Amino acid sequence: MNTQHYMHITAKELADKITNTRVIKKPFKHFYIDNFLPNYLLHECLDDFPDTTWDKWDKSDDDVEIKYRSNIKSEFELPESLGQVAHILNSADILYALSNKLDIPKLIPDPYFTGGGLNYMEKGGKLDIHVDGNYHDATGLNRRVNAILFLGGKGNLGLYDKELVSEIEPLENRLFVFDTDDSSLHGICTPVESRKSLILYYYTLAPRKNVKWDKPHSALWMGHKLTDKNWRTEREYK
Repeated sequence: MNTQHYMHITAKELADKITNTRVIKKPFKHFYIDNFLPNYLLHECLDDFPDTTWDKWDKSDDDVEIKYRSNIKSEFELPESLGQVAHILNSADILYALSNKLDIPKLIPDPYFTGGGLNYMEKGGKLDIHVDGNYHDATGLNRRVNAILFLGGKGNLGLYDKELVSEIEPLENRLFVFDTDDSSLHGICTPVESRKSLILYYYTLAPRKNVKWDKPHSALWMGHKLTDKNWRTEREYK
């Protein structure tokens, strides 16, 4: 079996998992699927996940986030198995499944990997409560969906409304997907230890729902007491 055919079969199997899962509506639409990747592919990803000496890491270390984020421009810059997973998760099979499950028509992936890719947090890592950026500079499209494939570690992702509503544990091989808009507050709410993930973003021409800021903005940050940190509430189009 050639690699392309094998990847297509895997994409169809993973799309079926998405189709057959249940969407949770509060505090915003989301779902998660455990044991998402086939075991052989999971183990390849775990073996290939880079350490902190990788030359594609950028490190954030400030009062809102402490983590490593890859600065790649395409899946071809990822370690091979992780690049294959990114390619699969950006395939038409997955896009159709996500679009139907979340009722967001005409989703497209981000071939530029703007902000997407690998994330790694060491012990003591941090990600304050925030809503995500709304705009893709290279295409002019609107971000609508986040997908996080957890590859192990500790540091629960909290989902917030006016308070903490639920927590998503970053279990190894758990896919977590949510509808992102200006009300989808989330951030890590428990101590972090060696937390690894692959993150992908999806976009539409249609604008986000629950728009509070109609101009392009980067992530809008809040403290864990849900007080506004006033970080870059708008920015210029590039």
